[in-house]
Amino acid sequence: MNRTIAITAAAAAAALLLGTYLVTSGSKSDDKFAQCRSAAVAGELGGPFELVNGQGQTVTDKEVITQPTLIYFGYTYCPDVCPLDVDRNASAIEILEERGTLVTPVFISIDPARDTPEVVGEFAEVMHPRMIGLTGSEAQVKAASTAYRTYYKAHEAVDDEYLVDHSTFSYLVMPEEGFVEYFRRETTPEQMADKIGCFVDQL
Repeated sequence: MNRTIAITAAAAAAALLLGTYLVTSGSKSDDKFAQCRSAAVAGELGGPFELVNGQGQTVTDKEVITQPTLIYFGYTYCPDVCPLDVDRNASAIEILEERGTLVTPVFISIDPARDTPEVVGEFAEVMHPRMIGLTGSEAQVKAASTAYRTYYKAHEAVDDEYLVDHSTFSYLVMPEEGFVEYFRRETTPEQMADKIGCFVDQL
């Protein structure tokens, strides 16, 4: 299957899992983030997780999400999509830093067979000095992915090499609020920074 077609198919499957629908800004009077939202999610999204960081320590979502946090699910062996998406997220984080807003970038691997704590930790550090890289057992990763309704599926290995189709959303999560917004691949660093800034300003 052509790589672009595979990515498109994965994105379509992820969109179905995510169950998103557009809403009019400010449609919920009790939603303090209404003016910031471009879309809402049907049902609950996000939740507790237990994963392993780059130092080999088991951590929970409460220990990771201590300030506004931008989460991305991918894998370090990804040849094109993940590096571009994670670099975009890092650029948005840097723009926010320049504006005086600290947001934690988080990378969660969906390829625990190859992404050991050391590997994911080194990847995260290269992408951004404050990025937290997380991996875990297959069960731990699956639980985190299910909570955020992400999609991933590994291809058959050829000479121990394989690709993993996966969704490409990035998720903004707040310590006391939980999930508040998601971003698609086409969102620019500047657009992402502006949107995240809006949510942070409502806290």
